[in-house]
Amino acid sequence: MSDLVIGLLVLGAAVFAAVLVYNRMQVRSVQRASLSIPPSEPARRREPTLEARTPPDLRVDYVIELESERPLSGALLREGWRALAQRFGRRAFLDQDEKGAWRAALQLVSRSGAVSEADLVEFRSAVEALAARLGARIAAPELSRALDSARTLDRVCADADIQVALHVIGENVEPDAARQPFQVVRREDGVTLTLDVALTAELGASYEAMARAGRALAARHGAKLVDDRGNTLDERALCAIGAQLDAVRQTLAAHGIETGSPLAQRLFS
Repeated sequence: MSDLVIGLLVLGAAVFAAVLVYNRMQVRSVQRASLSIPPSEPARRREPTLEARTPPDLRVDYVIELESERPLSGALLREGWRALAQRFGRRAFLDQDEKGAWRAALQLVSRSGAVSEADLVEFRSAVEALAARLGARIAAPELSRALDSARTLDRVCADADIQVALHVIGENVEPDAARQPFQVVRREDGVTLTLDVALTAELGASYEAMARAGRALAARHGAKLVDDRGNTLDERALCAIGAQLDAVRQTLAAHGIETGSPLAQRLFS
């Protein structure tokens, strides 16, 4: 590999690190830094809003199937489910498939981390007890294997749980009012454009739109486009960031997670 190629790779990695803004999550093992935004106007990350729960997915959920010789009463099942819903919150959900079979699921990974062994054992025991009261039995994955998968997925998600920030520094910088696939936050010396990587559909196109908007704002107002350290971002640096973002996207895709998809919204909520 030539010295030039090595140099470009090092530059790309350095620039990418300078513009990444990690979400602050106390329970994750990765230390994250917050946006450098004036206290009077803090950065608020857009949380995903789910209109409807997606069906259980073995990649991210611990799915317990309820089996019975006779059809289970949905009313009795939902009544018994209330205690589990109160205990485990939005991570737990009850689902009936198109054939009428019931499944109880617990989401194994979220933005707060992987489920604990104690919680997973408690959930399985509670579902088993509920099934027994209704004259049913359960079929469920092996606990240890589910926990191992959850911890592996959590590490992948922690590495991908990032925001990219581009700062336009100058006087009287006014962003466009049009809806954009990125967030715009005002600051005392300009504006900051941010992109929540895992929650952004069409990540490559969305990043390119943000980079174009940043360049246009800087040109229009005689401002500077810089990273978190105040270093100017030129075309080569912006391209290097885009390449690194695509690597993150590919890593998630290899685990069956498309950025901005309903599955990603569940994992990163």
